[in-house]
Amino acid sequence: MIDASLDRVTATPAALDLIASLQARYGPVLFHQSGGCCDGSSPMCYPQNEFIIGDQDVLLGSIGGAPVYISAPQFAAWSHTQLIIDVVPGRGGMFSLENGTEKRFITRSRAFSGEEICVLPTARRGV
Repeated sequence: MIDASLDRVTATPAALDLIASLQARYGPVLFHQSGGCCDGSSPMCYPQNEFIIGDQDVLLGSIGGAPVYISAPQFAAWSHTQLIIDVVPGRGGMFSLENGTEKRFITRSRAFSGEEICVLPTARRGV
């Protein structure tokens, strides 16, 4: 039986712990799945009131109460995958809130099955 409430984005317990820590320090946060040149394809964590969501950004869902966005071109390429936000030792992205914690967010993924794709909710653009 396929779960009709599949999530396009999830987080590991370690990521949820780091998100909670960052929220306690900075207040509400959001993620943007980067595809830029500076930090590769790292998921970037920002204060919600300091990052402008673009009209072409796609809301994937939320993790730990933090919305997760991705650019429309990246969504088109990754729409068949579930993004799994995890944490590993290292430096966070240059502008990402976890920088300086000696931990960094990374994105893992898994391909949805054909059956799962059929029941995924429609993603929406912007806020």
